[in-house]
Amino acid sequence: MRDNGFSFDSALAPKRQYQESMKLLNSTLGVFFAGALSLAAQNKEAEEAVQTEGAKVGHWTMDFDAAKKVAADKKLPLLLNFTGSDWCGWCKLMDKGVFAKDEWKKYAGENVLLVTLDFPKDKSIVPKKYVERNNDLKTKFAVRGYPSYVILDSDGETKIGQLGAGRDKTPESFIAEFEAVVRLSPANVEAYVKENPDKADAFKAAIKGVDDAKKALSDWIKTRPERNEENTKKFEAFQKAIKAAQGELSKF
Repeated sequence: MRDNGFSFDSALAPKRQYQESMKLLNSTLGVFFAGALSLAAQNKEAEEAVQTEGAKVGHWTMDFDAAKKVAADKKLPLLLNFTGSDWCGWCKLMDKGVFAKDEWKKYAGENVLLVTLDFPKDKSIVPKKYVERNNDLKTKFAVRGYPSYVILDSDGETKIGQLGAGRDKTPESFIAEFEAVVRLSPANVEAYVKENPDKADAFKAAIKGVDDAKKALSDWIKTRPERNEENTKKFEAFQKAIKAAQGELSKF
């Protein structure tokens, strides 16, 4: 029987060509998207890396002088992060649980200059020109442990508070702590008093109440009290007094 020149191979050829073309297209797209994702990851990593030069709101930098200039220009506070980036467990906990979160990044991007003052084991992490300066700032602000988060007013000199690490801290809780400190900066206190002259004396008295309560606890701790049930109760009483004073201040 004549086959009239018909061939199954020739009939299937267009389909095979289409399949081969699709495989090539899919392979090309796969490479493209993989490259795009890799580039995006690299860009994100670069964006989140600590800068060694210059400063901008909401981005960590080692350049304290640049951060001070931006803070003064924009009237924003500074957060100094005294850390041991490659060895300090509590530092890494805060980096992961607070500073790496979008909630913190969004807040910081509008409200604070971030400065990293690193004391790593790997000395190549910090440029040599910053090593002595970091030690000077550590002494100046009486930093005794890591991490310590020193908050400065927009002048880059006035210390208005200090925060620490905590296992249960979140971006929201840390922001609340930060704002409670910044609220009592000299500039903010002056502004509040000017806008509310009738509440000025009571407001200042409430601030003094918090300061006195904290000082009482600090002075007691300096006596190196023994660990016993009686002193535990005293410590709890000091904490209760601080909380009560802060409650009075929160009314303003």
